[in-house]
Amino acid sequence: MTDAEHPQIYLVTPPAFEIAPFTDRLKAVLDAHPVACLRVAMASGDEYTVASSADACREAAHARDVAVVIERHVGLVGRLGLDGVHLADGARGVRAARKDLGPDAIVGAFCGTSRHDGMSAGEAGADYVAFGPVGQTALGSGAQAEREIFEWWSEMIELPVVAEGALDAAAVASLAPVSDFLAFGEEIWREEDASAALALLTAAMR
Repeated sequence: MTDAEHPQIYLVTPPAFEIAPFTDRLKAVLDAHPVACLRVAMASGDEYTVASSADACREAAHARDVAVVIERHVGLVGRLGLDGVHLADGARGVRAARKDLGPDAIVGAFCGTSRHDGMSAGEAGADYVAFGPVGQTALGSGAQAEREIFEWWSEMIELPVVAEGALDAAAVASLAPVSDFLAFGEEIWREEDASAALALLTAAMR
C-alpha cells in the first residue's frame, strides 16, 4: 500500500453511459480526488461503443496521470493505449492475458469471495486481486466478501488487494485499514454530484 494509513481510490465506470456527459463528470471527479486507477467496465457487446467509450475515458484519465484498465477486453488494451486489463473470472484468464500484454501491463483479477482464486490469480501473474461485493446486494449469488478475507490477505500476501461492490461509509471505515484500494462505481455515479459523493465516502477512511 502506497499510503500506510489509507487505501488508494480506484474508480469503475458505469456499465453504460453517454460519452460527453460522462467524461465531463469523470474529469470533475479526477480533478477533485487523488485517483490511482480507472476501470472501464462496459456492459455493451458492441465493439465500437466499448472502444469509443474507453478511448474517451483514457484521454481524460491519462491527462491527469491516472492509469486505465478495461474490463475483459484484452484485445483493446494495445489498440487504445490503455494500461491493462481487469479480468472478471478469477484466475482463469490471467496467465494468457499476461502473455498477450507483456510484463509491463496491469493485469487485475476479480475473485469474488474466494481466497483460493485470489492466490491462484497471484501465482498466475496478476498485479492485484479484487474481492467483493463487500456490502449487501441482491445481485449475483448474494455472497459477500467479509472483512476477514481482507484482513488475512493484508497480513499474509504482498499482492495488492481491492475491495469493491456496494461500498458504503461503514464498509469504507471497516475495510480501509486492510485494503490497498477501494473501488467506487455506481456508489458515486448514481448521485447527481459524483465528486461530493466520493468525498463523503472517502471521509470515512479517516
